[in-house]
Amino acid sequence: MTKILLVEDDRVMAEGIKDALSSNGFEVVHSITAEEGEMLLSDEEFHMVLLDVKLPGKDGFEMCQGIRKRGMDLPVIMLTAKTDEVDKVVGLELGADDYVTKPFGTRELIARVRAHLRRGPHSDSDHTEYHFGDIKVDFKKYQVFRNGREEKLTSTEFALLKLLIEERNNVLSREKILSKIWGYTSYPDSRIVDVHILNLRKKLERDSRNPEFIKTFHGVGYQFVG
Repeated sequence: MTKILLVEDDRVMAEGIKDALSSNGFEVVHSITAEEGEMLLSDEEFHMVLLDVKLPGKDGFEMCQGIRKRGMDLPVIMLTAKTDEVDKVVGLELGADDYVTKPFGTRELIARVRAHLRRGPHSDSDHTEYHFGDIKVDFKKYQVFRNGREEKLTSTEFALLKLLIEERNNVLSREKILSKIWGYTSYPDSRIVDVHILNLRKKLERDSRNPEFIKTFHGVGYQFVG
């Protein structure tokens, strides 16, 4: 059974989320604080983290950053009541895969959870390996190397890179990327794609400000050339 760690200090909301996920076949372990959540991640194996931003003590941003520093690539979806776009971007820059803004419907949350879990790390590919510049992508081992040294990508970053490579030389709209990678069926004004592209550039380009491989077509989308 798919196991999800829910870190949420609002007990009423947490119970509602647990009930919705459980009724859809997920096992949910609830933590009230980031510190407790981190201990659970050390002791148990989870497939996803649902992480509230505003927590007592260490906040969700710090916990998300810690998850990525530990090399854990499981999907992280942040739950936030904040509407400030800056806060959402900060979470994405720290390694979150997605965010859901409170109040949200359980149907929306379930759809987002399923989209990230469905992707999985070892999806089939027509390629075994792909090389561009000083980068080697191993699709079978789910690894990326730069000059022989492994670059740690999250599951979302790897899926995005895979899509860009498979669609190389085509310009992909943000809407198509949101649909293919995040499972969106409607397209809000969102920085999710832009921030993940920026994160990929920082890890893979020689100069992220002047990218050679992941090009921007302003007002249209992104294109991989390599």
